[in-house]
Amino acid sequence: MAQSKKVAFVTGATGMSRAAALEFARRGLHVALLSRTREEVEAVIREVEAHGVEGLALQGDISKEDDLVNAYEQIIETWGRLDVVFANAGVNGTWAPIEDLTLEEWRQTIDINLTGTFLTIKYAVPHLKKKGGAIVITSSINGTRTFSNTGSGAYSASKAGQVALMKLLALELAPQGVRINAICPGAIDTEIDENTNREALERIRYPAEFPEGEVPLTHGKPGTPEQVAKLVAFLASEDAAHITGTEVWIDGGESLLV
Repeated sequence: MAQSKKVAFVTGATGMSRAAALEFARRGLHVALLSRTREEVEAVIREVEAHGVEGLALQGDISKEDDLVNAYEQIIETWGRLDVVFANAGVNGTWAPIEDLTLEEWRQTIDINLTGTFLTIKYAVPHLKKKGGAIVITSSINGTRTFSNTGSGAYSASKAGQVALMKLLALELAPQGVRINAICPGAIDTEIDENTNREALERIRYPAEFPEGEVPLTHGKPGTPEQVAKLVAFLASEDAAHITGTEVWIDGGESLLV
Protein backbone atom coordinates (compact mmCIF):
# COMPACT_ATOMS: atom_id res chain seq x y z
CA MET A 1 0.00 0.00 0.00
CA ALA A 2 1.37 3.42 -0.95
CA GLN A 3 2.25 5.75 1.90
CA SER A 4 2.98 9.47 2.03
CA LYS A 5 5.97 9.16 4.37
CA LYS A 6 9.27 9.01 2.51
CA VAL A 7 11.34 5.82 2.39
CA ALA A 8 15.12 5.50 2.60
CA PHE A 9 17.15 2.44 1.64
CA VAL A 10 20.59 2.05 3.26
CA THR A 11 23.16 -0.62 2.42
CA GLY A 12 25.34 -1.83 5.28
CA ALA A 13 24.44 -2.03 8.96
CA THR A 14 27.34 -0.69 11.00
CA GLY A 15 29.31 2.54 11.30
CA MET A 16 28.13 5.15 8.80
CA SER A 17 25.22 2.95 7.65
CA ARG A 18 23.83 2.72 11.16
CA ALA A 19 24.35 6.43 11.79
CA ALA A 20 22.62 7.37 8.53
CA ALA A 21 19.70 5.01 9.17
CA LEU A 22 19.14 6.62 12.58
CA GLU A 23 19.48 10.14 11.13
CA PHE A 24 16.86 9.34 8.48
CA ALA A 25 14.59 7.93 11.19
CA ARG A 26 14.99 11.08 13.29
CA ARG A 27 13.90 13.06 10.23
CA GLY A 28 10.76 10.95 9.89
CA LEU A 29 11.66 8.59 7.03
CA HIS A 30 10.86 4.89 7.01
CA VAL A 31 14.13 2.96 6.68
CA ALA A 32 15.05 -0.30 4.93
CA LEU A 33 18.48 -1.70 5.74
CA LEU A 34 20.40 -4.36 3.81
CA SER A 35 23.45 -6.24 5.07
CA ARG A 36 24.92 -9.73 4.89
CA THR A 37 24.55 -10.15 8.66
CA ARG A 38 20.91 -10.44 9.75
CA GLU A 39 21.64 -9.91 13.46
CA GLU A 40 23.29 -6.55 12.78
CA VAL A 41 20.47 -5.41 10.50
CA GLU A 42 17.77 -6.38 12.97
CA ALA A 43 19.56 -4.61 15.82
CA VAL A 44 19.72 -1.33 13.88
CA ILE A 45 16.11 -1.64 12.73
CA ARG A 46 15.03 -1.87 16.37
CA GLU A 47 16.86 1.41 16.99
CA VAL A 48 15.21 2.92 13.90
CA GLU A 49 11.72 1.96 15.04
CA ALA A 50 12.36 3.51 18.46
CA HIS A 51 12.07 6.85 16.63
CA GLY A 52 8.44 6.14 15.71
CA VAL A 53 8.97 5.17 12.08
CA GLU A 54 8.84 1.80 10.36
CA GLY A 55 11.89 -0.28 9.55
CA LEU A 56 12.57 -3.20 7.26
CA ALA A 57 15.45 -5.63 7.89
CA LEU A 58 16.86 -7.15 4.71
CA GLN A 59 19.65 -9.69 4.42
CA GLY A 60 21.70 -9.73 1.26
CA ASP A 61 24.95 -9.07 -0.58
CA ILE A 62 25.15 -5.96 -2.76
CA SER A 63 27.40 -7.76 -5.24
CA LYS A 64 24.64 -10.31 -5.96
CA GLU A 65 22.01 -9.13 -8.44
CA ASP A 66 19.16 -11.28 -7.10
CA ASP A 67 19.68 -9.92 -3.58
CA LEU A 68 19.18 -6.34 -4.77
CA VAL A 69 16.16 -7.25 -6.89
CA ASN A 70 14.55 -9.00 -3.93
CA ALA A 71 15.36 -6.11 -1.58
CA TYR A 72 13.61 -3.54 -3.76
CA GLU A 73 10.64 -5.84 -4.28
CA GLN A 74 10.21 -6.07 -0.50
CA ILE A 75 10.54 -2.30 -0.07
CA ILE A 76 7.88 -1.57 -2.69
CA GLU A 77 5.62 -4.31 -1.34
CA THR A 78 5.93 -2.82 2.15
CA TRP A 79 5.63 0.91 1.42
CA GLY A 80 4.85 1.33 -2.27
CA ARG A 81 7.59 3.89 -2.83
CA LEU A 82 11.30 4.67 -2.66
CA ASP A 83 12.73 8.17 -2.19
CA VAL A 84 16.33 7.93 -0.94
CA VAL A 85 19.18 5.47 -1.49
CA PHE A 86 22.40 5.56 0.53
CA ALA A 87 24.84 3.20 -1.20
CA ASN A 88 27.33 2.84 1.63
CA ALA A 89 28.17 -0.87 1.89
CA GLY A 90 31.72 -1.70 0.85
CA VAL A 91 35.06 -3.15 1.87
CA ASN A 92 38.64 -1.96 2.12
CA GLY A 93 39.72 -5.35 0.81
CA THR A 94 43.38 -6.24 0.43
CA TRP A 95 46.03 -3.53 0.34
CA ALA A 96 49.28 -4.85 -1.09
CA PRO A 97 52.02 -4.11 -3.65
CA ILE A 98 50.69 -4.56 -7.18
CA GLU A 99 52.84 -7.66 -7.82
CA ASP A 100 51.49 -9.28 -4.66
CA LEU A 101 47.82 -8.42 -5.18
CA THR A 102 46.02 -11.43 -6.64
CA LEU A 103 43.36 -11.30 -9.31
CA GLU A 104 40.90 -12.81 -6.85
CA GLU A 105 41.62 -10.05 -4.31
CA TRP A 106 41.26 -7.38 -7.00
CA ARG A 107 37.97 -8.79 -8.24
CA GLN A 108 36.51 -9.15 -4.75
CA THR A 109 37.06 -5.46 -4.00
CA ILE A 110 35.77 -4.29 -7.39
CA ASP A 111 32.78 -6.63 -7.25
CA ILE A 112 31.62 -5.36 -3.87
CA ASN A 113 32.51 -1.67 -4.08
CA LEU A 114 31.93 -0.83 -7.73
CA THR A 115 29.66 -3.54 -9.11
CA GLY A 116 27.69 -3.49 -5.85
CA THR A 117 27.15 0.26 -6.23
CA PHE A 118 26.09 -0.23 -9.86
CA LEU A 119 23.52 -2.86 -8.87
CA THR A 120 22.25 -0.79 -5.94
CA ILE A 121 21.58 2.14 -8.27
CA LYS A 122 20.38 0.15 -11.28
CA TYR A 123 17.47 -1.46 -9.48
CA ALA A 124 16.60 1.66 -7.49
CA VAL A 125 16.18 3.94 -10.50
CA PRO A 126 12.83 2.61 -11.79
CA HIS A 127 11.27 3.37 -8.40
CA LEU A 128 13.01 6.71 -7.82
CA LYS A 129 11.91 8.00 -11.23
CA LYS A 130 8.24 7.80 -10.24
CA LYS A 131 8.39 10.73 -7.84
CA GLY A 132 11.99 11.91 -8.05
CA GLY A 133 14.51 11.16 -5.36
CA ALA A 134 18.10 11.18 -4.23
CA ILE A 135 21.05 8.78 -4.28
CA VAL A 136 24.16 9.23 -2.16
CA ILE A 137 27.22 7.05 -2.78
CA THR A 138 30.04 6.54 -0.30
CA SER A 139 33.33 6.97 -2.17
CA SER A 140 36.54 7.96 -0.37
CA ILE A 141 39.37 10.45 -0.32
CA ASN A 142 41.43 7.56 -1.74
CA GLY A 143 41.34 7.53 -5.52
CA THR A 144 39.67 10.96 -5.67
CA ARG A 145 42.02 13.39 -3.93
CA THR A 146 44.53 11.25 -2.02
CA PHE A 147 46.99 8.93 -3.75
CA SER A 148 49.62 8.49 -1.04
CA ASN A 149 48.11 5.29 0.41
CA THR A 150 50.30 3.00 -1.63
CA GLY A 151 48.98 -0.54 -1.92
CA SER A 152 45.34 0.55 -2.09
CA GLY A 153 45.11 0.02 -5.84
CA ALA A 154 41.92 -2.05 -5.95
CA TYR A 155 40.17 0.03 -3.30
CA SER A 156 41.17 3.39 -4.81
CA ALA A 157 40.21 2.27 -8.33
CA SER A 158 36.78 1.21 -7.08
CA LYS A 159 36.28 4.56 -5.32
CA ALA A 160 37.37 6.59 -8.34
CA GLY A 161 35.01 4.49 -10.45
CA GLN A 162 32.12 5.32 -8.14
CA VAL A 163 32.68 9.05 -8.63
CA ALA A 164 32.89 8.70 -12.42
CA LEU A 165 29.68 6.67 -12.45
CA MET A 166 27.97 9.25 -10.23
CA LYS A 167 28.85 12.14 -12.54
CA LEU A 168 27.64 10.31 -15.65
CA LEU A 169 24.38 9.29 -13.98
CA ALA A 170 23.74 12.81 -12.70
CA LEU A 171 23.06 13.92 -16.28
CA GLU A 172 21.25 10.73 -17.23
CA LEU A 173 18.84 10.88 -14.30
CA ALA A 174 18.35 14.64 -13.96
CA PRO A 175 15.37 14.83 -16.38
CA GLN A 176 13.52 12.36 -14.14
CA GLY A 177 14.16 14.46 -11.03
CA VAL A 178 16.66 12.00 -9.54
CA ARG A 179 19.73 13.57 -7.95
CA ILE A 180 22.95 11.66 -7.28
CA ASN A 181 26.00 12.76 -5.31
CA ALA A 182 28.97 11.15 -3.59
CA ILE A 183 30.59 11.67 -0.22
CA CYS A 184 34.34 11.15 0.15
CA PRO A 185 35.19 10.44 3.79
CA GLY A 186 38.68 10.48 5.20
CA ALA A 187 39.46 8.92 8.56
CA ILE A 188 36.16 8.11 10.25
CA ASP A 189 35.81 6.26 13.53
CA THR A 190 34.38 2.97 12.21
CA GLU A 191 35.41 -0.69 12.16
CA ILE A 192 36.32 -0.87 8.46
CA ASP A 193 40.08 -0.53 9.06
CA GLU A 194 39.95 -3.60 11.30
CA ASN A 195 38.73 -5.61 8.32
CA THR A 196 41.51 -4.47 5.98
CA ASN A 197 44.03 -7.07 4.87
CA ARG A 198 47.40 -5.27 4.63
CA GLU A 199 50.30 -7.15 3.03
CA ALA A 200 53.95 -6.03 2.79
CA LEU A 201 53.08 -2.33 2.62
CA GLU A 202 56.33 -1.36 4.32
CA ARG A 203 58.10 -2.21 1.03
CA ILE A 204 56.30 0.49 -0.94
CA ARG A 205 55.20 3.12 1.57
CA TYR A 206 56.93 6.47 1.40
CA PRO A 207 58.03 7.60 4.87
CA ALA A 208 56.20 10.68 6.14
CA GLU A 209 55.53 12.01 9.60
CA PHE A 210 52.74 14.35 10.65
CA PRO A 211 53.46 15.30 14.28
CA GLU A 212 50.12 17.09 14.63
CA GLY A 213 48.21 14.18 13.05
CA GLU A 214 46.86 13.63 9.55
CA VAL A 215 43.55 15.45 10.11
CA PRO A 216 44.39 19.17 10.32
CA LEU A 217 40.99 20.32 11.57
CA THR A 218 41.08 18.06 14.63
CA HIS A 219 44.84 17.54 15.17
CA GLY A 220 44.57 13.93 14.03
CA LYS A 221 41.26 12.91 15.56
CA PRO A 222 39.03 11.01 13.08
CA GLY A 223 35.55 12.15 12.17
CA THR A 224 32.45 10.41 13.48
CA PRO A 225 29.79 8.36 11.68
CA GLU A 226 27.22 10.88 12.96
CA GLN A 227 28.99 13.73 11.17
CA VAL A 228 28.90 11.74 7.95
CA ALA A 229 25.22 10.89 8.52
CA LYS A 230 24.29 14.57 8.71
CA LEU A 231 25.99 15.21 5.38
CA VAL A 232 24.20 12.25 3.79
CA ALA A 233 20.83 13.41 5.16
CA PHE A 234 21.47 16.91 3.82
CA LEU A 235 22.31 15.66 0.32
CA ALA A 236 19.18 13.50 0.36
CA SER A 237 16.95 16.35 1.54
CA GLU A 238 15.13 19.18 -0.20
CA ASP A 239 17.78 21.53 1.21
CA ALA A 240 20.06 20.08 -1.48
CA ALA A 241 17.42 20.18 -4.22
CA HIS A 242 19.78 21.88 -6.71
CA ILE A 243 22.84 19.71 -6.00
CA THR A 244 23.66 16.77 -8.25
CA GLY A 245 26.78 15.28 -9.81
CA THR A 246 28.96 16.49 -6.96
CA GLU A 247 31.50 14.81 -4.68
CA VAL A 248 31.89 16.22 -1.18
CA TRP A 249 35.01 15.50 0.86
CA ILE A 250 34.35 15.08 4.56
CA ASP A 251 37.80 14.64 6.05
CA GLY A 252 38.77 17.63 8.18
CA GLY A 253 41.30 18.65 5.52
CA GLU A 254 43.09 15.28 5.55
CA SER A 255 43.12 14.84 1.78
CA LEU A 256 44.72 18.27 1.33
CA LEU A 257 47.64 17.14 3.50
CA VAL A 258 48.22 13.52 2.55
